[in-house]
Amino acid sequence: MLFSGKDLTKLLIPLMIEQLLAVAVGMADVVMVAAVGEAAVSGVSLVDSISLLINQMLAALATGGAVVISQYLGNKKVGKACHASGQLMFVTMVVSCIIAAVALIFNRSLLGLIFGRVEADVMENAVTYFAITACSYPFLALYNSGAAVYRSVGNSKVSMYVSLVMNAINVAGNYTCVYILHWGVEGVAYPTLVSRMAAAVIMIALIRGKQNQVRVRKLRDLYPSPRMIRNILSVGIPSGLENSIFQVGKLTLQSLVSSLGTTALASYAVASNLVTLQYLATNAIGLGMITVVGRCVGAREYGQARHYARRLLLLNYGFSAVVCTVMVLGAGAIVGIYQLSPEAAAEAQRMITVHSFFMILHPISFTLPNALRASYDAKFTMVVSIFSMWMFRVLLAYWFVRTMNLGIMGVWYGMYVDWAFRALMFEMRFRGYEKRMGRIGAHEAFSS
Repeated sequence: MLFSGKDLTKLLIPLMIEQLLAVAVGMADVVMVAAVGEAAVSGVSLVDSISLLINQMLAALATGGAVVISQYLGNKKVGKACHASGQLMFVTMVVSCIIAAVALIFNRSLLGLIFGRVEADVMENAVTYFAITACSYPFLALYNSGAAVYRSVGNSKVSMYVSLVMNAINVAGNYTCVYILHWGVEGVAYPTLVSRMAAAVIMIALIRGKQNQVRVRKLRDLYPSPRMIRNILSVGIPSGLENSIFQVGKLTLQSLVSSLGTTALASYAVASNLVTLQYLATNAIGLGMITVVGRCVGAREYGQARHYARRLLLLNYGFSAVVCTVMVLGAGAIVGIYQLSPEAAAEAQRMITVHSFFMILHPISFTLPNALRASYDAKFTMVVSIFSMWMFRVLLAYWFVRTMNLGIMGVWYGMYVDWAFRALMFEMRFRGYEKRMGRIGAHEAFSS
């Protein structure tokens, strides 16, 4: 077997810790800015929706690079893996700089176009937060690219340690700027920028180390190589489109939520922030799935690919069950940390409880597709995800809210229908592969 139980543990535990750190810092941001007022919480929430879209785009490009590097390593072509790491750095840097420039130039116009008319104090907070955090996108891209390279070789400890430093800087900066300097939303924006700058500098220094199996060896690895870039983008573009359109759909829903008033928006922001804890296993194991399945496919070990995909999926369910149980039992106390009004707190608690039960659909909907992406089947996951997002999550949400008068819960009911459809389609697709893998080649098996 290509991966022993010890190998999987060494890969997955740091990924889980890294995801936990990211979620914890996100929660800390919301808690600290809540001290400024609900308008600040709402403004940060609006921008975070856009930031998540951009983060997903950059993460998709990193995923494309991780698939290419993993398959080269499975095929024992270390030199090409090193070259692919340099091309990944180049692509993500160019894309992130363009995105940052657009965000800075069209700041207020973009916010107004996406969210429509929101309360004036909410918009001012959003504009300030967006301008500062947009400057951090290139640094985030470099960190993500370096982390993808290390994950591809099974060394996720490095990205975990760098993430620990980045998040420590962020939290310490948040506390200082919000509670001591009383900077408001700037107090959570500037530490984000500084922490991502630090993470990028550290990652660039580490990725060039000669002790690494895969590294950026020389400047020539950064020069554009059309063929290598095409390989990365063959996974990165479909995944990026999928994630981007998915987040555009969520932004559309955010506009719907903002029309329901500040109380609904604040409860939605807090509940959305808290349930990211329930996605920890899905996100971490999904990243590990790229490395494990990609390496197996590169080595033409298709039986092992499907074995590890199922094994990781079951592990995902085990972790998720524990987290969801804890959150259902402690929802009231957890929501109380955010100092919301009684009405907003009650609604947030209700949303978390219902969400926990529907998490049974989440691993198949969002972890299993990474096994397909690692096998160059990113186009199928893209088509299914885009169709499901707009047909079920967006359109149904508007129907539930505007016609059925279900309020803020209507937005999440549409999301659960979306999850159910994804789970059905991805499970059917993967079962078809299980019957065919081992008899035919990877490209034929995963591109039909």
